[in-house]
Amino acid sequence: MKKMNLRSKGLFVAAMTLFLIAGTVVSNAQKSSKAASKPKADVATVTAAQTGNALSSEKINAALDEAYTKFKDVAEGKNADYIKELARVDPKIFGIALVTTDGQVYTKGDVTSMVSIQSISKAFVLAQIIEELGHQAIQDKIGVDATGLKFNSIVAVEEHRGKEINPLVNPGAIAATSLVTGADSAAKWKSILQFQSDFAGRQLSLNMPVYISEAGDNLRNQAIAHLLLAYGRMYFDPAQATDIYTKQCAINVSAQDLATMGATLANGGVNPITKKKVVSPQTVMYTLPVLATAGLYDDSGIWLYNSGLPAKSGVGGGLVAICPGKFGIAVVSPPLDEAGNSVKGQLAIKYIVEKLGVNPYLIQPK
Repeated sequence: MKKMNLRSKGLFVAAMTLFLIAGTVVSNAQKSSKAASKPKADVATVTAAQTGNALSSEKINAALDEAYTKFKDVAEGKNADYIKELARVDPKIFGIALVTTDGQVYTKGDVTSMVSIQSISKAFVLAQIIEELGHQAIQDKIGVDATGLKFNSIVAVEEHRGKEINPLVNPGAIAATSLVTGADSAAKWKSILQFQSDFAGRQLSLNMPVYISEAGDNLRNQAIAHLLLAYGRMYFDPAQATDIYTKQCAINVSAQDLATMGATLANGGVNPITKKKVVSPQTVMYTLPVLATAGLYDDSGIWLYNSGLPAKSGVGGGLVAICPGKFGIAVVSPPLDEAGNSVKGQLAIKYIVEKLGVNPYLIQPK
């Protein structure tokens, strides 16, 4: 068989395209005709069918109440102590908050006590960079692969000369912070704090004692930043970038703040409380996969396997998960497991996801 020249190929592709379009039009017309010949369903029946799997207030409140009662006395885990101020946080704080994409807020327990956001901030700086520079900048300048190593691993940097990491581990997060738009350190920090505040729907602030505690003991992160610089993967002064990163991790948040931040992602980038557009739907589309594959440190795969939801944890005790199109849910409970994730946070959110039947991979046959 002879090879077609470019012109022949072009004509062939055009012909096939027109053929497929015509087939689709005919098929749709047939479907419309069949649908028109069928008697219309009663409006009440349609409404019931459409809302049969809806998340009613009763279901949500019941799920939160049950989860809180079931896990409030769990005594496993302990506060992070490698940051001295985190060891002093009350380990009994336990609050659950769920914010829907239409702005409904559901809470149980202590949802107002403040903890430092820590690594959860990475998720929203990731979204900020994608919004400012485009999704390709993250893939080219940092990477989006799970490293399979500890969140503060230097080996992960050495192994691939600063490539093949992601913005949710410390090396990638410091690099992401260095990419934030701003002429100087102060401008970059102001921009990050405002972005995080827009996600939360209120003005957030710095937990100064936590910042001072971390800044006095962040030599490893400084070393990582300089190593990235050596490999051409740091995009601002490494010492200043590390300091900004340390500040962003010390932002104060509550469970309700985190749930609102998650709900903003679940709502395509529009804060459902303030109605402000924070990022585009396309930015959310590229943010959530990274949270799904690398959001819970070494246990990201275990978390996704059991919940199906993209999420991000922080060693301050916060955990936020996103149910796309439906809600953001967050728990604050400082005691952590060995991987650095809130013990009660994982238990409560997985339980609520199961009770509400919202795991995206739970597909009922038609």
